[in-house]
Amino acid sequence: MGLSVLLLVVHVLLQGIMATRELGREWNAGPRDGEQKPQGKLSGRASRASANFRETYPAFVALAFGVVMAGDPSGLAIIGAWLWLICRVVYIPLYLTGVPYIRSFVWLGSMLGLALMFIVLMF
Repeated sequence: MGLSVLLLVVHVLLQGIMATRELGREWNAGPRDGEQKPQGKLSGRASRASANFRETYPAFVALAFGVVMAGDPSGLAIIGAWLWLICRVVYIPLYLTGVPYIRSFVWLGSMLGLALMFIVLMF
């Protein structure tokens, strides 16, 4: 669970670094009241990768909590959690570099990890 929080922080920092690189330190340090948003390819990819992570992160947290509360004598949920985490880590460079198909396959792997955790809770 702690490593997933670290991954969340990596996403937030990566997105911020890419946006700051494009728009400057003054933008980052300022109130960001205007509609100015990063338009570059890399900053856009970092932002979309972060948004994609945040779409599945609540499910991971809920499933991890449920598995901890229910117990997991088979270890299947632990395998699922590690699969989700590893796939989400691998997803970042694939998305940033624009690798098609493999990136989608890795995303499916992370969904499989969530499915394994879900199966443990349901059965």
